[in-house]
Amino acid sequence: MKAAASTAAQPHWVQPDGAPIACRDKLRTLDENWIEVRTVLQDAFEDALLIGVDEQKLRTALMTLVQALQSPFSP
Repeated sequence: MKAAASTAAQPHWVQPDGAPIACRDKLRTLDENWIEVRTVLQDAFEDALLIGVDEQKLRTALMTLVQALQSPFSP
């Protein structure tokens, strides 16, 4: 099951105005963070399924978690 995490599409990182992020260091940080988050979520997802959590309810809970993230830069 672990291989599935590596097949998720990597986002094309862009700024709010649609311009691409061009700085290599920024791109490396974003890519490393993406891989780390994807790995942690995949592990938690698999653990929950092994424990017997309903898959659709788990997906809904994870989406709710993402939607509840707050930007420190928003008013």
